[in-house]
Amino acid sequence: MKTYAPKAAEIQHDWYIVDATGLNLGRLASDIARVLRGKHKPTYAPNADVGDYVIVINAGKFAVTGNKMEDKTYYRHSGYPGGLREQSMKQVLERHPTRVLESAVRGMIPHNALGEAMMHKLKLYPGTEHPHTAQQPKNLVEAFGKGPVAVSYARSEE
Repeated sequence: MKTYAPKAAEIQHDWYIVDATGLNLGRLASDIARVLRGKHKPTYAPNADVGDYVIVINAGKFAVTGNKMEDKTYYRHSGYPGGLREQSMKQVLERHPTRVLESAVRGMIPHNALGEAMMHKLKLYPGTEHPHTAQQPKNLVEAFGKGPVAVSYARSEE
């Protein structure tokens, strides 16, 4: 039996939408990364971009446990001597509500050109409005039912 290799013309990218309100940050990020990579599809290939588009609304309204809002630190560096800047999660959310979720997802996909192509399929919006209604996105939780993606949402609702 030969190994299946998906061809660019055969790959179909679906659109999914998820409301991040009250969902656990890590579980949400891992589920988004799974869909962006295409691991939920039987045609998954690690060397091809077979994943789907994901729209996240209310991207800054996720939940975290413990004192992560004050204790977790995000670092940036300007490239100049003494240019290291640090901010807590709470400070980052106040200025850029989508940046925390984007950073969490980025850490879970490949750190190369293929990963950048996957990140372009992630659409984050701080509010409930988004310009992708023409793509008719399916609800991420409903689409996967009791599959691996929906399991973490069932845990967070308990």
